[in-house]
Amino acid sequence: MVSMKKGRSFSDKSKTSPLKSVNSSSRVNKALDSKIPKRDPAQKKPAQRYASNEKDYIFWCMDCNVPLIEKGCNTCGKEGNKIDLSQPADVRFCSPYERSVLHDLLLSSFAYDPLAERVVLLNKIPGDDKNDEVIVDGLFFGTLRFDMQRMDYVFEPSVSGAHILQVYTNQKTVVLKKNSRHLNGKKVNYDLVESVSSDVRSNDIILVRSSNLTGFGVAYCDAKDAPSADGPVIRVRKIDSQQVSLNPKNSTMDDVIAANVSHIRLIGKNAMNTIKGIASQKDYKDLPVNVSFSGGKDSLVVLDLTLSALKNREVQAFFLNTGIEFPETVKFAHNYCWDSNIKLIEKKAVSDFWENVDSFGPPAKDFRWCCKICKLAPANAAIEECLEKAPTCITVDGKRRYESFSRANISTSEKNPFVPGQLNIFPIKDWKAIEVWLYIYWRKLDYNPLYDLGFERVGCYLCPAALSAEYKRLKVLHPQLHERWESFLMQWAEKNGLSDKFIEHGLWRWKELPPKMLKLCEEMGISPSASVSDSSFTINITSGISPCKAGGYSIEASIHGFSMKRTSDVMNIIGKTVFSEELGLLMVRTDSSAVKIFSSGSLVVNSENKAAADSLFREVSRQLLKAHRCTGCGICLKVCPVNAIAIKDGYAQINDSCIRCGKCTDSCVVLKYADKLS
Repeated sequence: MVSMKKGRSFSDKSKTSPLKSVNSSSRVNKALDSKIPKRDPAQKKPAQRYASNEKDYIFWCMDCNVPLIEKGCNTCGKEGNKIDLSQPADVRFCSPYERSVLHDLLLSSFAYDPLAERVVLLNKIPGDDKNDEVIVDGLFFGTLRFDMQRMDYVFEPSVSGAHILQVYTNQKTVVLKKNSRHLNGKKVNYDLVESVSSDVRSNDIILVRSSNLTGFGVAYCDAKDAPSADGPVIRVRKIDSQQVSLNPKNSTMDDVIAANVSHIRLIGKNAMNTIKGIASQKDYKDLPVNVSFSGGKDSLVVLDLTLSALKNREVQAFFLNTGIEFPETVKFAHNYCWDSNIKLIEKKAVSDFWENVDSFGPPAKDFRWCCKICKLAPANAAIEECLEKAPTCITVDGKRRYESFSRANISTSEKNPFVPGQLNIFPIKDWKAIEVWLYIYWRKLDYNPLYDLGFERVGCYLCPAALSAEYKRLKVLHPQLHERWESFLMQWAEKNGLSDKFIEHGLWRWKELPPKMLKLCEEMGISPSASVSDSSFTINITSGISPCKAGGYSIEASIHGFSMKRTSDVMNIIGKTVFSEELGLLMVRTDSSAVKIFSSGSLVVNSENKAAADSLFREVSRQLLKAHRCTGCGICLKVCPVNAIAIKDGYAQINDSCIRCGKCTDSCVVLKYADKLS
């Protein structure tokens, strides 16, 4: 598909024209802009998931009242205040939908929204579901999160937010008598209470005032029951006497871009140089360049950068249509490429998701069979088609290391370990989400409308990696799509002895529930495990030793009741491992053999001859058994000569320093008495 419009050049579109940004009236509700905050001391910084040298901060120009990516402001020339961010620090602008949610919560709780048209930033932090720090005027204003018990949004002010709100409201407020007690983190009985606003209900987040102190806390009872309460009526979370107020200057998105324009130009130039530098190498300079275009924001930016960097090269976009994409995403991908005169190569899944879901069950974060069937297959088809015309398939990809822990260590370029002949380039791997959005706004690029409607992920609408907050939006925007998926999940739950609540609270998204979800189950009285399924660990050969077309021999088997994580944690003992959680695939390579283990339970062993294939299969089976029956006894720790083993989460895990001496296997009690284990 080729349109008739010419591509864009890499420059400012206009110095004065308004950007299609967070405050565009054509986007849902009003786009009430975005800003940034100082971390509130009351907010505990979560355990770090990224390297300590990550750039977990931004800056804020107090004169211009705008967020800055670098220290200097391009508008006034002054230096901004450093704003520390919780990791992964992938801060972004608040979308119109998120702003409307925040607005409604502020009105319902405090009868006033002091943020008005201000620029609001959201910084993702760890939590059960969607959980963001709200940053305004260089201040940490509070936390906006999706509560998995209520299945709705909740706003909790920070101590700075409480100071700002108390100027405008007396609702959800408890006033304490003047006293000399240390109040932070303390429970307070009614004898220290001066007044309670009548709208306070048990478990409400409340504002707390005492003399010159202001803070926030949680109510333990309704206002009417407070005078007769036997124990504490509130708990103060944080309270202090700081002087906090909003900046008198109200900035716009145009102001934000103007203040950051030199940085936007610089990162754009660096990304283009990366693309140009690799694609212009001797082996690649005459080859076509492909951009992996998903219809999302990151691939949109990469597509624009590639077109700008390689004006005289053949550039085409790959779009993988899984058959379960959001309709808006499919439409946007087609329309954007048509309008921008870009050749779009769309590959569709040969095997339909709905044809396979009955066999596999719902996909999960730790069981992404759908990626293999619906995404990997069409991706391979696109790459094979590319490789028919060229020795290497150059693909520019929008992956960023701030997106997830699994992407934290991606390189600028790498050869795909699962697809020989494909070279991936990641030119924006070091960009934060705010930089992606600044580039989009600066270049005035059309973008997927789902971002303004409350979605962070805009690919498959039933992806298990999506948030419960997003599934709630799916129900509103596409009730028929939601109903079909919900109906399947309910039938699957009934068949497996799981309750409706298991589905309603999004617990189907894991094969093995993480601790935070197990805790949710306990608090809500939800059974976390199927009552009618057999999850015992077994390995069954499905295909004996047989010759391979590519040479050598293979053995195929099916594994039942196993964990991909446990498996990946021990397979270093056999060979070099490559694990893709997204594809649900673990590969193990030795000098002359290979093992593939899929999250669906498929096991394929390939080796040079029958004896080697049989020997490798037996060893893989032993390691699988050892991993899944491990009692955490620790005997193997004592025999390992290089300390490559650790007991974590109750079982032995082997790290990359393993020298494959086999002493741990020889000492394993599980393997010694395997024939006696039930």
